Amino acid sequence: MISFLRNLFRSLGPAIIVASIVLGPGSILTSSKVGCQYGYELLWVLAAAVVLMMGMTALAAHIGVINERTICDEAAARWGRPVAIAIGLVVFLIVACFQTVNNVAVVAALEGLWQDPSKSSSPTMSGQLAKVSAVVVLNGVVISAMYGLRKLYRPLEKLMMVLVFSMLIAFTINLLAARPSVEGIAGGLVPSLPSQADTSQNRHENLLALLGLVATTFSVAGAFYQSYLVKEKGWDADDTRKGLRDAVVGIGVLGVVSALIMSTSAAALHGVVAPESLKNTSDIARQLEPLFGSAAGLLFSIGVFAAAFSSFLGNALIGGTVLSDGLGWGASIEQPWPKRLTTIALGIGMAIAIGSVLLDANPVRVIVFAQALTVVGAPALAFLLIYLGMQAKAASGARLSWGVMTIPWLGGIVTLLLAGRTVYQLWLQANT
Repeated sequence: MISFLRNLFRSLGPAIIVASIVLGPGSILTSSKVGCQYGYELLWVLAAAVVLMMGMTALAAHIGVINERTICDEAAARWGRPVAIAIGLVVFLIVACFQTVNNVAVVAALEGLWQDPSKSSSPTMSGQLAKVSAVVVLNGVVISAMYGLRKLYRPLEKLMMVLVFSMLIAFTINLLAARPSVEGIAGGLVPSLPSQADTSQNRHENLLALLGLVATTFSVAGAFYQSYLVKEKGWDADDTRKGLRDAVVGIGVLGVVSALIMSTSAAALHGVVAPESLKNTSDIARQLEPLFGSAAGLLFSIGVFAAAFSSFLGNALIGGTVLSDGLGWGASIEQPWPKRLTTIALGIGMAIAIGSVLLDANPVRVIVFAQALTVVGAPALAFLLIYLGMQAKAASGARLSWGVMTIPWLGGIVTLLLAGRTVYQLWLQANT
């Protein structure tokens, strides 16, 4: 067992950072709601999304180790600097908007640790000030660490490993307490549609659940960042096998944690709690407490905090690094401009989150704006990675297996489907 864990840790690299970014509050909430509503029936969808994420992450790693230039520099050389700037801006705006959600999620996780669920959760002035203070302090600590550490990548990788394995331990204990059905889990890995009444409303809800689960697990922006992380790691063309193994193991951990969350919800909440009552991660923790005691809610909140904090830090780094690269100002997190732009992304998320806390409002408009950008951004990033992967193979002669290229092609098609779903949702919101 010790030997297995040692080998597992050695196999982890840049992909664990990507996994920690993707496994944020939105992913936890979606997995919990799907488990609550459908039980174990959609575990196969999660598994499929994880495979797509593995393929896209492996492709991005391959591009990063084969090419001397970064992706945005490659785009600038091929199509001009404005194209590279557009790529950087889309990624930056997406992560800056979702950074707002990460700020709010960190506060929600902290509430789960300090708030008595039996008491009213109505907002008070002191409670709002506590939330604002938590947001400001957390952002301050992250920014100070980013500027204070000389070699940021290695501490970042270690921190993400600690946070991810904290989630793994917390959610595993919760799952064991829930006593899941092994037969149900095995059956959920077999592709099938949910066994609900076949009505048009149920078909629509099932489709949204399927796409929502894929969207929160298969993050093209996260995979895109892998091409930068392998360069920070110092890998080159001799490390292509390491990149593939890293993608499989790191993203595999993401899949395991998500499956733990969904299975816990399926075992504990399916048929007991209405899925629509789970509006945020704090609601899930409160629902677990009456069933398994305060320890379960506390453990869940610890896992959520680890997820929110890891996504909180890594998400901002994606935006700052890719925008700086697009502008031609440097692509390493050790350089000044990626840090400055990351600070701006953190500041935008913090400012909007503070406003939403003080006004007791949900930052819905910001999320909708981010979704609109994702419509354009995700498919464009996916097919850019596919194109550069094919070009890298042609230029270097490096061998790309059929699986490494076939899976990203399937992933690109999925991003188009997700984009269509988002366009439809935005159209419905605009006409209601």
